[in-house]
Amino acid sequence: MSEGFEKSLAEYGTTTLVIFGVQIALLVATGALYIALGIYLLRSNRRHARTALETLIVLDIAQLLCEMMVFGIELGSIVSALVRLVVAVALMVYIDPSLSEERELRRKLRDLELRERAEDGTLGRDESGKGFIRLDFFNLFWIFMVCCVLGLLIETVYHFVMFGGYQDRAGVLYGPFSPIYGFGAVLMTIALNRFHDKPLPLIFLVSAVIGGAFEYLTSWFMQFAFGIVAWDYTGSFMSIDGRTNFVFMCMWGALGCVWIKLLLPHLLKFVNIIPWNWRYAVTSICAALMIVNGALTLFALDSWYQREAGQEPHNAIEQFCARHYDDEFMKERFQTMSIDPDNATRAR
Repeated sequence: MSEGFEKSLAEYGTTTLVIFGVQIALLVATGALYIALGIYLLRSNRRHARTALETLIVLDIAQLLCEMMVFGIELGSIVSALVRLVVAVALMVYIDPSLSEERELRRKLRDLELRERAEDGTLGRDESGKGFIRLDFFNLFWIFMVCCVLGLLIETVYHFVMFGGYQDRAGVLYGPFSPIYGFGAVLMTIALNRFHDKPLPLIFLVSAVIGGAFEYLTSWFMQFAFGIVAWDYTGSFMSIDGRTNFVFMCMWGALGCVWIKLLLPHLLKFVNIIPWNWRYAVTSICAALMIVNGALTLFALDSWYQREAGQEPHNAIEQFCARHYDDEFMKERFQTMSIDPDNATRAR
């Protein structure tokens, strides 16, 4: 091992260097996919182009998460990622074969069908029969929103019953939302959509594994990106690094069964309350507000991290966060979180 490499390990730590290596690998894979996307578009291969775009979105998000864990939050990186995401989604909608075929000729017929299905309460169901619902942005977004609120409510009641007293369990700056439950519900829906008619033991097992892995990875990211520990199950039965354990994996399994068998059908009916001709406008506005809320939360957490690390605000965003989201505000808002910069893996 060279002297320079030993110095890098000593200065940044092995985990930081590994994450940085993963980021480089993601960057290479992203570049290769962009080349493939260009070839597919030139050949008018819409189906493969859509698959490439979906993969690019996942890789872009993964690359951004790695960058946050190594370098913190950079405004340019966030804006660049959002621009790429918007362009990718717009392009994906345009090239989607199912949306491009006879688009104009079938518009009125499709609107009529939407109206009839909305009146019947079946709007959003998977017409192919392979899954329970159609995994489109509209359905997944409202699953995310409803479960952000529902999960926060369940966790608040659980804490009140088990430990007494009220504790703010929210995960964003504004509103009664806990994104971990929203993202968990979306992940569960995608994974279990084709299992809706399968036996409960199978659904329980799949839900427990997926839920436990999601909880573990979320805890891992929060610690290495911001030095935040929001929960610690160390010492409990079958604890995995204190990030998840047997009891909570079983709870994820039970939630998966209840979700796919009972709650999802009712949620679909609830979502269909939104008038069919308003739903895209309402969804777009709510999604924009939630994105702003989430982005502002990330900036506030990053600013909190910088202050805990003894660094003065050095740009307008950090100065804004220091004024409006100071340490006292952050501790009061995120009562379950403790932050320690020594737990993070940032290079600076």
